Amino acid sequence: METVKKNRSGTTDLTVGRPLAQILRFALPLVLGTLFQQLYSFADTIIVGRCLGTDALGAVGTTYSLNFLILGFIQGACVGFGIPAAESFGAKDHKNLERFLINGAALCIGLSAVFTVVTTLTAPPLLKLIHTPPELFDDASLYIRIIFLGIPATVLYNYSSSVLRAMGDSRHPFYFLLASSLLNIALDWILIVPFGMGVDGAAIATVISQALSGLLCTWWFFSKTAKGHGLSFTKNKLRLSSHHCKKLAYIGLPMGFEYSVSAIGAVIMQDAINLLGSTAVAAQTAGEKIRQMFTLPMESVGMAMATYAGQNHGAGRTDRIRQGIKDGCKIQLCYCAAAWTAIFLCKDFAVGLVLGDADPAVTAGALEYLSVMSLLFCFHGLLMIFRNTLQGLGYSMQAVISGIGELVGRSLGGLLAVTKLGYLGICLANPIAWALAMFYCIFMVTRVMKKER
Repeated sequence: METVKKNRSGTTDLTVGRPLAQILRFALPLVLGTLFQQLYSFADTIIVGRCLGTDALGAVGTTYSLNFLILGFIQGACVGFGIPAAESFGAKDHKNLERFLINGAALCIGLSAVFTVVTTLTAPPLLKLIHTPPELFDDASLYIRIIFLGIPATVLYNYSSSVLRAMGDSRHPFYFLLASSLLNIALDWILIVPFGMGVDGAAIATVISQALSGLLCTWWFFSKTAKGHGLSFTKNKLRLSSHHCKKLAYIGLPMGFEYSVSAIGAVIMQDAINLLGSTAVAAQTAGEKIRQMFTLPMESVGMAMATYAGQNHGAGRTDRIRQGIKDGCKIQLCYCAAAWTAIFLCKDFAVGLVLGDADPAVTAGALEYLSVMSLLFCFHGLLMIFRNTLQGLGYSMQAVISGIGELVGRSLGGLLAVTKLGYLGICLANPIAWALAMFYCIFMVTRVMKKER
């Protein structure tokens, strides 16, 4: 019987052991990490909503689609840069692993420089383009520009944690994310309450905390992970390789574009929400913050699936990938049922915690948003399994096409909102997007696995 191989640095070989147990073991720190990250986000929402008011909350919420568009690309690209590393690690090819890590870092430096400059300059015009309500515009512009100035910190964390996960270590990125999330909550309160700052305080706290988690992941990699696997980065190895850069770009950039393509749909949907007025913006913001707390763990299981598929693809273990897909689907469906139950039982309390004594119309809108979304969580859970399997197998362009399905779904929801259904169209936009992308990814994974047989 295959035994699980674990290195002292915390890395795990996912090409051996029972797939269900391995996926659960690897995904658990990722799930806990996103839960604590969302706990921070939830605490941030409470602090902003209670201390600065619903207009400030709406201002932060109206930047979400731009955040998704830009930071989503960065996150997707950094995760993608980790896929060739996972394949090399699964194949026990340390020479190529070193080259992929070095060239991936170089690409990240380039991404940081370009995106920081371009997005900081274009943030205000983009907010006007999506019809940000005038009373929210100044705070929204201030918040998003600080977040965009912190893009190097975002890249540092996402790439360094992606590298650790590619080598089977999902625990230490979780530990460091937990530390930074606690710091984020503390800084939020300190900067907003005693120091009297506004939404800029929340943005500064986010950037500082993300920089800390990135630095900790980088320190752990060089002090423990690299030494534990005998990796070295001599002067000769630091040279750029066009071959390795091309493969990294071929997998990583489409994954970034996939996030951004689906985010364009979120921008269109945000435009529709803004046209419905500040009450709709505040209601959707509160509901979305709570919704993310429940769906981000599904994305973490998906990230685990990408690493699992990448390592096993490198090792030529197609049989394990097939079983992993089945086990991943079981995990997601069980979680979706539990999440729906939890939302059904606690949505009134959660919305009240965020909004306090807000306008009853805002509270009612947030409750409606959660009720509709939670019924359709299964589309999101299964999408994460099949899309990340595609990405782990190196078929990033197909993942981009699935992002087009999300764009169409969110655009359709926005159109229905402003023409026929009103706020209900906003509630249905994400589930429609997930469903369209999910059916495409299931079709493509079925095709790819037949080819890999």
